[in-house]
Amino acid sequence: MSTIQIRIKDSTKKSAKKIFKKIGLDMSSAIKLYFHQVIIREGLPFQIVTENGLTFEEEEEIINTERAALKGKNVSRVMPSKEAIAYLKKL
Repeated sequence: MSTIQIRIKDSTKKSAKKIFKKIGLDMSSAIKLYFHQVIIREGLPFQIVTENGLTFEEEEEIINTERAALKGKNVSRVMPSKEAIAYLKKL
């Protein structure tokens, strides 16, 4: 058996410990479970997302789309509301 020591903010540890307790895990078991999943999946056992819940690729796509729109690229003309509703209903 090996021992691992990590430094982590007290608030992070406290918040994680609270969640683990709700699902019936102690800190050590949760970390062991994480390591086993890393091995099984040969990578991280979850998708990394930003604080907005999006992947980095999704956020980058949104930012690039916004930049293009601000330059007038890939944008549609403004439609009156009735025309827009009719258009959406056809989709």
